[in-house]
Amino acid sequence: MTWLRAFGEVVRSGLTIEETRLEPLLALRTAAGMAIVVGPALWLVSPAYAASAALGAYSAGGATFQRTWRPRKVIALGAGAGLALSTFVGYLAAGRLVTFLPLLAVWAFAAGMAWAVGSTAGIVAATTVGSMLVTITLPTSVGRALEHAGVIALGGVVQAVLILLFPIRRWGAHRDALADALAAVADYARRLRHDPTAPFDPEPLMTARDAAAVTPSQARTRPPVLHGPRGLAERIRPVVAALADPDVGAPAEGPGRDRARELLDAAADVLDAAARSIRRGAPAEVPPGNTAVLRVDEEHEALEGPARQAAERLVELLGEALEIAGSGGVRGRTPTPPGPAGTQFLVRPTMLRLVPVVVRAIRRELRRDSPVFRHAVRLAAVATLGYLIVARLPLGHSYWAPIASVMVMRPDFHQTYARAVARLAGTLAGVALATGMVRALGPDARVFGALAVVSAGLSYTLIRTGYAYSQCFTAAYVVFLLGMGGQAWEQTVPERVVLTLLGGAMAMLAYVVFPAWETPRLPGRLADWLAANGRYAAAVLRSYAEPTREHHADMRRALLASREAYAAWQEAYDRARQEPVRPRGLTSREAQEAQEALKGFGRAAMLMESHVPRADSRFVPEAERFAEALETDTAKAAVAVREHRNPDWGRVEEALHAWEDAAGYGSPVVRREAELQKRALEDLATAVSRTPLERDVGSAREEQRVRAAVAAEGDGSGTAHRGG
Repeated sequence: MTWLRAFGEVVRSGLTIEETRLEPLLALRTAAGMAIVVGPALWLVSPAYAASAALGAYSAGGATFQRTWRPRKVIALGAGAGLALSTFVGYLAAGRLVTFLPLLAVWAFAAGMAWAVGSTAGIVAATTVGSMLVTITLPTSVGRALEHAGVIALGGVVQAVLILLFPIRRWGAHRDALADALAAVADYARRLRHDPTAPFDPEPLMTARDAAAVTPSQARTRPPVLHGPRGLAERIRPVVAALADPDVGAPAEGPGRDRARELLDAAADVLDAAARSIRRGAPAEVPPGNTAVLRVDEEHEALEGPARQAAERLVELLGEALEIAGSGGVRGRTPTPPGPAGTQFLVRPTMLRLVPVVVRAIRRELRRDSPVFRHAVRLAAVATLGYLIVARLPLGHSYWAPIASVMVMRPDFHQTYARAVARLAGTLAGVALATGMVRALGPDARVFGALAVVSAGLSYTLIRTGYAYSQCFTAAYVVFLLGMGGQAWEQTVPERVVLTLLGGAMAMLAYVVFPAWETPRLPGRLADWLAANGRYAAAVLRSYAEPTREHHADMRRALLASREAYAAWQEAYDRARQEPVRPRGLTSREAQEAQEALKGFGRAAMLMESHVPRADSRFVPEAERFAEALETDTAKAAVAVREHRNPDWGRVEEALHAWEDAAGYGSPVVRREAELQKRALEDLATAVSRTPLERDVGSAREEQRVRAAVAAEGDGSGTAHRGG
């Protein structure tokens, strides 16, 4: 992608309205927390204290809107404590540049490395850098600095107390994650009716698993309905895929296909009803006709063989979903999830136990090629250089520029540039709106304080609809806050616009100077996904060779690792498609073809998983040999892909030739599924294999295709290539 097209995508992305459900009650509660600390501080003390209180309450409240599965009150307390600490230590070092600049650089670097833990930690840490930059201008002594830090921390405490006293959908995010997983499988079943090989995005299942991990204190209060249905969605997904697949399930045409479509439609209705029940915490109605459909007639069933086995298994699993839909999550009525009585919940470490986890995560990212490490370096450099440069300009509030840089910077190119554009657009709209109101109302600290609270509430309301629209009211909030402190709009508005533009430009330039492109990493991400898929497929085959509890546990672990590798590949692939750099190692076309091949390979393993025999079933000895060959060849092929060499499937071919007749060992479909795996691997080899000459000219061809596409869009001819 060229820089011109990349910037066009950035502008569109930054100004796009994201379709999401607004949460006005949460915004109202958070704005009320801000009003509780700002009002008394303004009335009893001074506008300076009110500004500190507003900073703490606003930032702590905004932190609770980030995507996290921890209790919101813990996030508010942590954000308030971090803001207070950064304020105080910033003041202690603010007397001289020789002490403040090193502190700012170290603090900003640590805030950048916080992205190793997750996006919530990274965003909250970035706000502490902004707090350090802005609040050092307020106190005049160590005692006053402690007072301001205490007031800022109080804002976080108030937000936490309000969350405790007025819980709004306390487990709502967890319910939504689980309901989304069931709804995703329902949508998958509907798409399989028309496309038996339809793809499935495992992200909802991964999100539901992440939401299911709770701390011991959360486990004691978690609603019963949040315990078992996630595993139900996991088990239904391969069964519906096996039922719909014409190679190993229902026939492509005829009564069997009609019966499969009937079952898939009923499964989708039942799963949607279960999702509604979990989301609302109330029983949901299932269409009455589905009960009759979900019966497998012993004498007149149209499905036979493996397809009938899949249908029977699906009906059994949907019986559990019907119980969930009818229970509504009421305590005592929710069906008990299958498994041993002592099954442990997924454990999320407490805040204290999280410390070694954070240390290990940061240590893994302390390398030059890590996007998180490079982001931390950029953040530290921009914060310090921006502070130095802007401090020498004839403008007040010089901290606005580095704050704008810090708040828009992200570890990847597209988000950084999109947020820079969105922040400038939102700032222009917000200051224009606020300026008009300031001129109309005249100077009144209490009125401006009230308007600041209202603006903060609107910013919270729109926080998930797009950064530009939330930033519009954030800019208005800042103008009202400064007006409350006695600053004239003629001083604040032009400065804020200019410094926001300068801060965004510094953030963009920093990424150009020290980038972290994903495009060169695509072969490595693809290799990781290939190796993980190979281990998953081998684990499934070993469950055929020897169906033991240990092999089933290995299969589950390998499946989770495969999903993580797929998510890492997908994230890198999506970022690479938006980057204005030449392809290296894999062109965009090769990456797309390799992705489709590996999806097919993973799907074949999933189909095989749906027919895994029970512990008392007959063994399939040939499956062990094929598993060894598959795991060995995919591991070596991963190395070859990483080193830009052609993969080889010699052992897989030999093992498949030696596997003459799997049906004789009680599994008529397993060999067919193994052949599907081999075919997918051959497609992958075709996608990534190139001759030495092609390796030399591949990047040039890709660049020519991009230029031709741009030219075709420009003249409207629709002709991408001319003259052969």
